[in-house]
Amino acid sequence: MAEIVLIRHGQTEWSAVGKHTSYTDLDLTGAGEQQARVAGERLAGRSFAAVISSPRKRALRTAELAGLAVTETTEDLAEWNYGEYEGITSATIHETSPAWSLWTDGAPGGESPAEVGERLDRVLARARTFLDRGDVALIAHGHSLRVAGARWIGLPAGGGGLLKLGTATLSTLGFEHGNQVIDTWNG
Repeated sequence: MAEIVLIRHGQTEWSAVGKHTSYTDLDLTGAGEQQARVAGERLAGRSFAAVISSPRKRALRTAELAGLAVTETTEDLAEWNYGEYEGITSATIHETSPAWSLWTDGAPGGESPAEVGERLDRVLARARTFLDRGDVALIAHGHSLRVAGARWIGLPAGGGGLLKLGTATLSTLGFEHGNQVIDTWNG
């Protein structure tokens, strides 16, 4: 059966230093562009029934450099809205809120884990409509794709906190004995 391939965008200036980046629309760094090209090399020879991307330019540029033709974009694949924590690192947040966790608390002025989970559930439902025709690629962001992985295997959105995901990595969601499983992660 076909798979859903999760592709995290390449490195940006903010991802390189751990700043939360949702609605700030950053370009890839030179290293991020190279990461995207390498991801494309790893996908060589693989065809997709659909390529669905976040509308942020870092995701779209990753798709372009990886040689993927985006068939649709959706805000549902955008990164977690960090609200007041946009552009701030977790270490800085912990200076004033030491017990804070994005995975349980969400972001003040931004989204809760449940809200992000609902968005990614819609994305996964949309991706499933193409699986009878072949693989589907989802090009997006670290936290949103971690939530997609968690939701695929039946965990709450906060379960994404257990799934590390590096820039420009490939992960695959598939099936085994009728169950939704993670085939590969953070590769």
